[in-house]
Amino acid sequence: MPSAPAIAASENPTGLPVYLQISEMLIREIAVGRLADGARLPPEREMARELGASVGTLRKALAELEAKGMLERRQGSGNYVRANDAAQSLYSMFRLELIGGGGLPTARFLDVAEMAKPADLPGFGTSGRATRMRRLRLLNDTPIAVEEIWLDGAAGEVRPADLSESLYHYYQTRLGFWIARAEDRVAIGAVPGWAPGEFAPRPGAITGYIERLSWAQSPEPVEFSRTWFDTDKAIYLQRLR
Repeated sequence: MPSAPAIAASENPTGLPVYLQISEMLIREIAVGRLADGARLPPEREMARELGASVGTLRKALAELEAKGMLERRQGSGNYVRANDAAQSLYSMFRLELIGGGGLPTARFLDVAEMAKPADLPGFGTSGRATRMRRLRLLNDTPIAVEEIWLDGAAGEVRPADLSESLYHYYQTRLGFWIARAEDRVAIGAVPGWAPGEFAPRPGAITGYIERLSWAQSPEPVEFSRTWFDTDKAIYLQRLR
């Protein structure tokens, strides 16, 4: 199995449960081909030790993969990878990967504020107000992007204390809707002045840039986001099945 970061949700209060972090990491490793179809995973105790998790937590993560049809557990033989293009991931719409492939997505919120929608935003949602969320995105603990997400005010009240690293997970569990589709426009853009020091491209530098409109279960987009990513560390990748 490719080397993986130790996972400890206690280090980040917005972190997903540890077993979900592990299952999401493995799903991404399978998607990029670093864990090939039919590959046998290491023994569970060895794998848990490498990930910095308990065996019980690892087994819960593996059960998630088995339920998604991405793992075959053979009694007395071990756990075997089963590629499944139809399996849903919390990060299925997250298109950034490390240049070497994959990477476990995490995030750190920089600012959350509710406000009137600025005039320079494209049309989305039905309210004149929105919640703006700014985040630093990481893959395997490496800062790779800064994001500015605008959620339409009609989608519900965002409570910063309840936010999760996976906003789509938060939308489903806290606000009662899910993102069904998204449209991306990829270009280049200048890094915003609010980008933190951990993000290598400095404010004003030209780097990779993504604008996204996202739809839930209504005809109007519910979310608009802007992402600036470090092209020395990450790539934008869309797989066609």
